[in-house]
Amino acid sequence: MLLVVDNGSIYTQQLIDFLNEKNISFKKQSPQLLSLDSLSNYDSFILSGRRKNEKKTNEINSKIITYCIKNNNKLLGICYGAEILALTLGGTIRKTTLLKGNESIQILKNNFICSDSLNVFESHSFEISKLPNPLITLAESKNCKYEIIQYKKKPIFGTQFHPEMSQDGNDLIEKFCLL
Repeated sequence: MLLVVDNGSIYTQQLIDFLNEKNISFKKQSPQLLSLDSLSNYDSFILSGRRKNEKKTNEINSKIITYCIKNNNKLLGICYGAEILALTLGGTIRKTTLLKGNESIQILKNNFICSDSLNVFESHSFEISKLPNPLITLAESKNCKYEIIQYKKKPIFGTQFHPEMSQDGNDLIEKFCLL
């Protein structure tokens, strides 16, 4: 079962609509209402983007990431979800000018969730600035060095862009769910 952790992104409804359209079984929960004891009920997780920075939200998302790494659960971190993945493992993020709109992404390494180039939708004013070990870069764009990242040899991914907002991104989400 998939758990969608709704961190307050304005795009989460598009993600929910897509999962429903594809008949992908999931539960949605806000981090504030999530019992960490319930994580064992799920085999995969999607961490949504966010609207504002909240310490408690960051702590809960970090605990979910740590749980997934330890238990080899699938995880897809979207925008903020990718950033908190990097931060949890010792990376850094930085404030940038707002990037909003369509972006072309180039795939750098073969992987299970995408191939070739992708046309995606960006909407962020923070980005990963230092990628920690053991994360690797799978894709980049002219504006962002870490568009898609992965924990080495684990089904744990992050996208700086919002895959729920484009057809290529929806394909990526579906491939992730089918892993």
